Amino acid sequence: MKKQTVLPMNTQMSSSVAPAGSLPPQSIIFGRSRQMQEALKKVEKVSAVDIPVLIQGDSGTGKEIIARLIHTSSPWSKGPFVKVNCPAIPGTLLESELFGYERGAFTGAYGSKPGRMELASGGSVFLDEISELEIGLQAKLLQFLQDGRFCRIGASEDTQVDARVVCATNRDLHQAVESGTFREDLFYRINVLMIELPPLSERSEDIPDLMLYFLNHYNHLFSRDLRPPSRWVTQLLQEYKWPGNIRELENLVKRYVIMGSEESIVSELTATKREVPDLEIQSGVVAPISLKQVTREAVLEIERGIILKALQANHWNRKRVAKSLNISYRALLYKIRQANLPSARDQAEPQGIPTSVAEVA
Repeated sequence: MKKQTVLPMNTQMSSSVAPAGSLPPQSIIFGRSRQMQEALKKVEKVSAVDIPVLIQGDSGTGKEIIARLIHTSSPWSKGPFVKVNCPAIPGTLLESELFGYERGAFTGAYGSKPGRMELASGGSVFLDEISELEIGLQAKLLQFLQDGRFCRIGASEDTQVDARVVCATNRDLHQAVESGTFREDLFYRINVLMIELPPLSERSEDIPDLMLYFLNHYNHLFSRDLRPPSRWVTQLLQEYKWPGNIRELENLVKRYVIMGSEESIVSELTATKREVPDLEIQSGVVAPISLKQVTREAVLEIERGIILKALQANHWNRKRVAKSLNISYRALLYKIRQANLPSARDQAEPQGIPTSVAEVA
C-alpha cells in the first residue's frame, strides 16, 4: 500500500476556505487605465456564465482579487470561495488535497476526507498558479472540468460537484504547452476566456488612487493619521517600475504609515534606480568606497531635484513649498542651503539637476 503523508484538515499552509470577504471598490480595482477597463468588461460578461476563466498576470497584479470579484458577482456567490495555491502543496499531496480520499486509501488515511473541489460545491474554486500542476493531475482536472465528476483516492464511485472554476497563472501557458509541461487539451478547456492583468508600471495613472486606498486602510489599521505624500513623491511613485507590482506598492505604503516619513519612500524608490558608480579596478582590486556615503549622496541628489521642482512650481514661495512637501519651513531653508540651491527665483537656472527618478536612472 502506497505510503502518503496526510495534511491536517485545518491546514492553512497553501489553501483556504472562506466566504467572499470584503473587496476594494471597483474604482480602485480597475482604476482608469485602458487595460484594466478591458478587464472590467470581461469580468462583467463572464461572472454570470458557467465557464472556466483564466486570469493571467505577473505576481502581485491582483489575480486573486479578480477571482474573488468574479465569485461575488456570480450565481455561486452564496457558496464558499476555495483557494488552492498549487505550488505550495507538495506534488505527492496535491491529489488528496484537491480530490480527497477514503479511509484506508494509503498509510495514514485513518478517516475519509473531502478534497478542495468538494468543499467548493455550490461556490467557486480558485486554482492559483495552475501552471505548476503536475501532468498526472492535469488529466484528472480535465475530467472534472468536462463533466463535474472525479473520484476520491481509494473510492470506487465518482463524486459529482457543481463548482465554478477560476484559474490563474503568471506564466505564458502557450510556452508551457510547447515545452510539454502543460496539457494542450487542458489549456483550451480553461482558456475559454482569458483576463489579462497588466503590470503596475503600465497603469501609472492608477497609482495615486491605489496609494490613497492603502494609506487610508493602514492609517485605520495602525491607528495613525498620516497625510498623503507630497505631489513630488507621488510623481516618483508613478515613475517607478514596480517589479513587485501592487503588492510592492502596498508594502511601501505600509512602511510609510509605520515610519511616518517620506524619506523612507524616497530612499527606496531611488536606490534601485541609480547606476552603480564607476570604480577604479586594477588587477582585480576595487578602490575603497563607502556605501553609506554613496547612498547618502544619492538621496541628497534626488531630494535636491524635488525641492527645486517644488520651488519652480510654487513660483519660489518657500512657505507654500514647505507645506506641499510636508516639512517645516525651517527644515526647508536648511535643505535649500544644504543642497546649495539659489535662495531666490531670479538666481535659479537649473542645469542638469535631476527632478525625477527617470532622470537619474
